[in-house]
Amino acid sequence: MSAALLVALCCTGALLLTTAYFFLGAVPLLTLRHDTPMDARFVRGFFNTYYLAAISTAGATALSCSVAGRPAFALEAAAIALLAVLLRRTVLSRMDALRARVEAGATDVAAAFRRIHGVALLANFGQLVAIVWTLVAASMP
Repeated sequence: MSAALLVALCCTGALLLTTAYFFLGAVPLLTLRHDTPMDARFVRGFFNTYYLAAISTAGATALSCSVAGRPAFALEAAAIALLAVLLRRTVLSRMDALRARVEAGATDVAAAFRRIHGVALLANFGQLVAIVWTLVAASMP
């Protein structure tokens, strides 16, 4: 196994670990009420951290797979990085708008915040499935 392929494998493992860890960590956060400033701030911070980690690990995976001569994996990792950038911009801006309403005393934002949280989780799950599917498909002869 070449050094480039070994680095690509390690980066792919880091991407899988990052995605799985944050998915499993975000599911229990759905039990929060999402109607207090602390809940809103925590959930927003959690997703911001996830998106930054996903962008970093997916970018490293794309680069390492490209160097290792695995263009299909590089494209998938680049797509995951791009999706994380877009989701970070969209999800966090919506969470910020709702958080401002929570801090202003609005009481009708919990359902909307929970809905955004759920959609972000579904996107994260889709990324996780794509990564696992690619690894399984790559291991087949």
